Amino acid sequence: MRRNLSTSLRRRRRPDGMKAYDALPRQLRVWMAQAALPWSAASCRRIWAKACAEGASPDDVLDRLNQAERITLSRDRFSPATSLTPLNDQQDHSI
Repeated sequence: MRRNLSTSLRRRRRPDGMKAYDALPRQLRVWMAQAALPWSAASCRRIWAKACAEGASPDDVLDRLNQAERITLSRDRFSPATSLTPLNDQQDHSI
């Protein structure tokens, strides 16, 4: 399909987002389905691959993704997550 475009420049092919998503590990797909932000398969795969190369377990990788999402949400001034107390401060210190 030419898309009504007249140019001699090469077109940039975009990867199929659903194929990229389907190729992710199941645990990562489950995490993405419940994530607060619309993560791309490419960015999640990059974080997953880097953490696995460093020897992290799948649970550790999911913790990194949660942390990355928390950091991103904290920068969003319209996010309700910016008013939440960090997880470390929510622990019960009365014991």
